[in-house]
Amino acid sequence: MVTTTPKPRRPDVEETDLVGGNEVRELAVVGYDNTWPAIFAVQRERLLAALGSTTVEIEHIGSTAVPGLAAKPIIDILMIVDDITAEEDYLVPLLAAGYDLRVRGPGRRMVRTPGRDVHVHILETGNEAIDAYLAFRDHLRASVDDRALYANTKRALIKQGFTDMNAYSDAKTDVIAAIMARARERRSPGI
Repeated sequence: MVTTTPKPRRPDVEETDLVGGNEVRELAVVGYDNTWPAIFAVQRERLLAALGSTTVEIEHIGSTAVPGLAAKPIIDILMIVDDITAEEDYLVPLLAAGYDLRVRGPGRRMVRTPGRDVHVHILETGNEAIDAYLAFRDHLRASVDDRALYANTKRALIKQGFTDMNAYSDAKTDVIAAIMARARERRSPGI
């Protein structure tokens, strides 16, 4: 029987590095596109091929993962790894496969396609944000009212002319928090 000793965990980065700094780009919210799930499926296979034997979980998240929801035409993908500090296991292969590093921060990384139309959010198993991403997605899939609220909020904000994705995301914070409260209640009624 062969036993292996787990690799020692290394310290993670302490600062967030937004590779390339803030970007000015045209942001748009478009009606739901039925091709988004297929684009996700192609990207999922591309990620798995790049990672070889590295075990990861991959989920379609964000607005493009919610049928009927208007969204920025950017496919958001959640990739869950065992050790965020073991970048040689996941980040090096993804960069070699043509993804670009956009964010390196404590407990998270984000790569994207050169066309900026696919964002892969990389988190470590156990990160609380994983459940939040999935709960938000699942709640929007189930709630017609919150799906409409979120779509209307995004359309109203886009009309304000945001050119910075981070500022646009920050402007949605209150609505997202309210929807998340309902998502948590739906998952754990009475608690």
